[in-house]
Amino acid sequence: MADLVIKDLKLSLGQHEILKGVSLTLSPGQVVALLGPSGSGKTTLLRAIAGLETPSNGSIALGDRIFFDAASSTDLPTERRGLGLVFQSYALWPHRSVFDNIASGLVLRGVAASEIATRVGQALDRMGLGDLADRFPPQLSGGQQQRVAIARAVVYESPLILLDEPLSNLDAKLREEARIWLRDLIVTLGLSAIHVTHDQVEAMAIADRILLLDRGAVAQEGTPTSLYNEPRSLFAAEFMGANNRLDGVLLDASEGRATIDVSGARLTGTLCGDRRATAGTKATGIIRLERMRIADAPGPNRIAMQLQPPIYLGERWELVFKRGDLVVRSYADTPLPPGDQYAEFPPEALWVF
Repeated sequence: MADLVIKDLKLSLGQHEILKGVSLTLSPGQVVALLGPSGSGKTTLLRAIAGLETPSNGSIALGDRIFFDAASSTDLPTERRGLGLVFQSYALWPHRSVFDNIASGLVLRGVAASEIATRVGQALDRMGLGDLADRFPPQLSGGQQQRVAIARAVVYESPLILLDEPLSNLDAKLREEARIWLRDLIVTLGLSAIHVTHDQVEAMAIADRILLLDRGAVAQEGTPTSLYNEPRSLFAAEFMGANNRLDGVLLDASEGRATIDVSGARLTGTLCGDRRATAGTKATGIIRLERMRIADAPGPNRIAMQLQPPIYLGERWELVFKRGDLVVRSYADTPLPPGDQYAEFPPEALWVF
């Protein structure tokens, strides 16, 4: 197995620049999630790796195999890249059996019938589909169809599998179960994988590293914990987690700390990003809901607010506080009675951008 190396990839559709110099290195056995909102370029990047889109600049190589290189006009066709592909729609032929769907790529590659039978049988067993080989896709559940699509991708025995939102068509409960199953499958088979998703929880559960894209550029790259706990931009901070956004005015900043005015209250937090800390300019505070605190008396970094009726979420309660136009949310293990409360913003948990 070898590294997948993507360098300075650029791609435009008409006048619209989709990828703006994206670079990525995927080591053998790693799972990288391409995460970002709609239009960020994550699916386009995946399709460029697969050979389904042609970049205008940069290069893509798997070890010493060059898939694409703009400088030398190299562009290896999709079928010669030998990658496993799983699409969001699953792309199964409804009139072909599960066995034939999985075997189709091997047949096109001229693999001997005996080897096809062996490899498809192994793929079916790995996916827990051994007794469904003769069924047709319309006779399967959504989760079973997903497994057939993944089996078709891994049957090539490719070192790299590309997954384009493969869980998005599943219901919420099945999607949670599939995250665990898919991660275990990739690790067990020793695959490298690139997984496209707009779901941050899915990305953190499945991936070793996350490439967070924003309008065709890399906003931040790193482990799930680093992206969640150490965002380097307001975009990254807001995209990950459930947050309170506090728009205010910067009062002062020094030695990595910043104080902002929010609705007449002074809040001190950690200065983040590379912005110039100029007093009197607009500033934004971000704090995760689970890092909020509730107090019953005035104090530093606390705002007196009206607690609204609590919202029951099953495993916890969501508390909503209001003060004029300012709305703040928090989580709690037990409900609190509506009325006057103090929402506390711990300085180490409040990021100021």
